[in-house]
Amino acid sequence: MAKQKLVYFFGGGKTEGNATMKDLLGGKGSNLAEMTNVGVPVPPGFTISTEVCKAFNDNNRKYPKELDDQLQSNLTKLEKLMGKKLGDDKDPLLVSVRSGAAVSMPGMMDTVLNLGLNDISVEGLASKSGNERFAWDAYRRFIQMFGNVAMGLDLDVFEDILADLKAKKKVDDDTDLTGSDLKELVGLYKKAYKKAIKKDFPQDPMDQLRASIGAVFGSWNNDKAVKYRKLNDIQNLIGTAVNVQSMVYGNFGDTSGTGVCFSRDPSTGKKVFYGEFLMNAQGEDVVAGIRTPLKIDGLKKINKPAFDELVAIKNMLEKHYSDMQDMEFTIESEKLFILQTRNGKRTGAAAVKCAVDMVAEKMISKSEAVMRVSPDQLDQLFHPMIDPKFRKELTVLAKGLNASPGAASGQIVFSADDAEAWVKDGKKVLLVRKETSPEDIGGMDAAEGILTSTGGMTSHAAVVARGMGTPCVAGCKDVVVSGKVMSVAGKKYKEGSVITIDGTTGEVFAGEVKLINPKITKDLELFLGWADEIRLKAKRDGIKEKGFKVRTNADQPEDAKVARKLGAEGIGLCRTEHMFFEAEKLELFREMIVATDLEARKVALKKLLPMQKKDFVGIFKAMNGLPVTVRLLDPPLHEFLPNSAKDIKELAGKLGLKPAELQKKVESLHEMNPMLGHRGCRLGITYPEIYDMQVEAIMSAACEVAKKKVVVEPEIMIPLVGTAKELEILVENAKVVIAEVFKAKKMKVKHKIGTMIEIPRAALTAEKVAQHAEFFSFGTNDLTQMTYGYSRDDIGSFVGEYMDQGVLPKDPFQTLDAEGVGQLVEMAVSKGRSTRDNMKMGICGEHGGDPESIDFCYHAGLNYVSCSPYRVPIARLAAAQTVLKAAK
Repeated sequence: MAKQKLVYFFGGGKTEGNATMKDLLGGKGSNLAEMTNVGVPVPPGFTISTEVCKAFNDNNRKYPKELDDQLQSNLTKLEKLMGKKLGDDKDPLLVSVRSGAAVSMPGMMDTVLNLGLNDISVEGLASKSGNERFAWDAYRRFIQMFGNVAMGLDLDVFEDILADLKAKKKVDDDTDLTGSDLKELVGLYKKAYKKAIKKDFPQDPMDQLRASIGAVFGSWNNDKAVKYRKLNDIQNLIGTAVNVQSMVYGNFGDTSGTGVCFSRDPSTGKKVFYGEFLMNAQGEDVVAGIRTPLKIDGLKKINKPAFDELVAIKNMLEKHYSDMQDMEFTIESEKLFILQTRNGKRTGAAAVKCAVDMVAEKMISKSEAVMRVSPDQLDQLFHPMIDPKFRKELTVLAKGLNASPGAASGQIVFSADDAEAWVKDGKKVLLVRKETSPEDIGGMDAAEGILTSTGGMTSHAAVVARGMGTPCVAGCKDVVVSGKVMSVAGKKYKEGSVITIDGTTGEVFAGEVKLINPKITKDLELFLGWADEIRLKAKRDGIKEKGFKVRTNADQPEDAKVARKLGAEGIGLCRTEHMFFEAEKLELFREMIVATDLEARKVALKKLLPMQKKDFVGIFKAMNGLPVTVRLLDPPLHEFLPNSAKDIKELAGKLGLKPAELQKKVESLHEMNPMLGHRGCRLGITYPEIYDMQVEAIMSAACEVAKKKVVVEPEIMIPLVGTAKELEILVENAKVVIAEVFKAKKMKVKHKIGTMIEIPRAALTAEKVAQHAEFFSFGTNDLTQMTYGYSRDDIGSFVGEYMDQGVLPKDPFQTLDAEGVGQLVEMAVSKGRSTRDNMKMGICGEHGGDPESIDFCYHAGLNYVSCSPYRVPIARLAAAQTVLKAAK
């Protein structure tokens, strides 16, 4: 039986790998093999596969038995090709040991350079190179890297020794130290190593190699690598590969150098050669900021042949990979070597620019372009963000949930009223609250951003902020709000203090931070047009209607206009309760709530009707030609009433009541568990006059705009249905009201009546519910809450720990739980369409803007997703990417 191949050679124009072997050889190893295949000058070496990493970490840091023989045979092959031997006293071979996972994780894992140096080979290197300084510089670097990476010594141990020596020699820069100085430094480094490790620095190159390979494999599970994978949602990788590669030296003298370059600008995407380099340096000098690097164009003056060759290779590799390349290079005694290439990391703006330009250059197709930009990258283009130039200088005060993307600076205020008042005075404010409530809507709208100390990703603050496109950091536990003071880590920030929040990362900073405003470009419009072409042509088995659409959640005409400009194809959720929070409407609505009999309620509702109708007229006009799904009143009535004695007294005066009477009414509406209480369709059953008024307002508005040649498609949605009978009663009530409106208006308007599927029982009995519903819209916020038994407002207190311990893969309120909640959705889709063929179905919970959830919705057979206005472009892209992936 053949032994498992664990090591793959590259060099001398021959290789055992290629670009398709990323999972086995990692991105770096597969690209080194591929570059060797196409004739790029790559220092030869070999790659130890990711399978060895998995075995090493699974078996208590022990290598597979076969590795040692394969390691030795490939090393012998490398020595023969290079005409040098590891540890040789005359002309030693030195190698680098680098990580390289299938997905690029820059800087997260370990590297060792100059391996093979010892007290004997350093003399051989000095003699062969004729450059004593270079040899001892290489040795001191190796001791430092090996000590840190393989043995865990703190870098400061070595940096302090170096600083002391420079002070003693009265020099400022490392490059000012002589060969004898560096030889002295090596001695000091070795003493420090022995003191810390209780052993001499290893002199056997094979011991050095095994320890370094193990250190790189072990770094797969270091804290920063694990966190990077978590933050970037990198899953299903078994480990990193290790690349052992012959060294080339950028620190060989003034005709040598090293650098990093990109085939296009990674910040803007423009087709310009971009990069930096240093002469007489090694790679870490460029990236570590030890010395100030030079712009890549400067290489032309120093070494034009190497520059021209680098440009030619850059162009060839970009064409070969059909993507922007990020390359590392070294020049040794005027000869150019490419150490690495990979698809370059880029900003959202650069991702779109590169994708559009590469289609124009006939390098990639439109479909490939659409797959090149991630939804997260696209999201950057729609929100102010912290200027990347200044981010490294910032100190994070606290970190919460990245509830609504974008950044904002302003003076802090602690009440919605103050926010509105301060903004009227021309100030920019951030609203800081323990948590927001519906009554805070005015202040939330006025504020530049919102910071709450409690609440989750679907809390009121988070949901409303996303709908407004307002940056929000929610559930920031380190922030303690008391009166008009915010305390963080013992420091107090009073009203008027300036802070900055980054809703994209969840970070909070002291003071004002420079922000930049991305612009909507023609390239972006063109790019999203390609995404629309793809998703709107999609065909799926069992679904007659072609395409996969994106609607928006919008409660006001202005929201609807914004969403339409951003590409929304209708409104999937218009929450009528949000219309009641304007002062005049709220007063009338409260009058209705505290009414003591039916007639008094009807009087108040009659006053509200024209106001509600006016809102619908505005929304229908904004959505001319597109469907609008209006959800009837959902929250419990007590949410609209005040709680404090002061506010109750003030409201009682306005309503002509005694404070005690109003207090009694407020107390009568109190519920132990209002989320499962008297709300949604239950209000419609017990107070039918409320829903009757809303249906009349919706259909009267529809008739009014239809007379003005506006194409209107109202869809009336009844919330929180748990039984078919509830829906049957309310649909019949609505039909009666609609008939009366049509009779009075002497016209008819095409419309639909449907329901939200947000209670598990409704999903389980969907075939019966569908007898009375013309469409289903999945309210996955409540469906998740009721399926898991988690409060969406309180999950923030434990969800982080749950994810860390593997109880939950993700926050189920951010990404739909396909296994559990998703099963209910799929069941309801199947059962519903078994009763009503080709029934239109969509999702209107917050999951409608999450790419992974959008993918699930497509495969579950939904016709559309609906999300907050500023998530619409992201949903358009994610939907197109889902269609393309499904086609494969």
